[in-house]
Amino acid sequence: MSAALIWAEPWIRLGTFALVFTLMALSEHFRPVCRLPPRLARWRTNLGLTVAATLLLRVALPVAAVGTAIWAQDSGVGLFNYYSVPLWLSLLLSLAGLDLLIYGQHVAFHRIGLFWRLHKVHHADPALDVTTALRFHPLEIFISMIVKIAAVVAFGIPPVAVLGFEILLNASAMFNHANLQLGATVNRLLVRFIVTPDMHRVHHSVEPDAQNRNFGFNLSLWDRLFGTFRQLDRPALASIRIGLGGHDDVKPTRFIWSLILPFLKTSLRPEPSGVSKP
Repeated sequence: MSAALIWAEPWIRLGTFALVFTLMALSEHFRPVCRLPPRLARWRTNLGLTVAATLLLRVALPVAAVGTAIWAQDSGVGLFNYYSVPLWLSLLLSLAGLDLLIYGQHVAFHRIGLFWRLHKVHHADPALDVTTALRFHPLEIFISMIVKIAAVVAFGIPPVAVLGFEILLNASAMFNHANLQLGATVNRLLVRFIVTPDMHRVHHSVEPDAQNRNFGFNLSLWDRLFGTFRQLDRPALASIRIGLGGHDDVKPTRFIWSLILPFLKTSLRPEPSGVSKP
């Protein structure tokens, strides 16, 4: 079972990614929030960053989170394995706990200057669509995987929960970054439970205060619970300017520039409120 899961994992993730990406891209075409600038350069860079991150993980962490979860389960390592927690309960707690972990990690990447240098590659995208969900610096993805592996070992998270969460996280990120106009009623209903495109659009505003709101990727619960939730009406959402202040040129659409951005000495804009300098 363990060997089969390790073999099947990349194919399951790739298939799900292709399906969700296609659905979101088509949805953006038929129900866009706004007209986007030419996509070729942006898409090439955003997809290039996710390919680079995938290659880095395969070389540096070939076992990754699912393989670590299998090892922890076989070795009896971690809280859930040590206390023989029922599978249904460990699955529920694992999915909720990992989602809270990603929320906390996202907050940290905004508030700690060294991490913000990496994360602002994501925010530098001058437009918001399904490919923005893939636009993360490879080193940020590497650090995120280390954090997830640590949580998997500490809690003994079941392999199926790890795989399920990574698929869910990837799919929900593509959904809430999409340039997709949901109906007002549908959005009001969904945002009570999950992060919607309207909710996450606020987070990608050029305004520093807005960037420190709506950190969630999947459940909207954490932003409500920790006081970081902000909801805007449709006219306000339509007027939001996306990206990093001070860079409305073509640089963020270039792959090499995006890759070296964290190491440039010149600050693109004032750091968001609460960020500590590195």
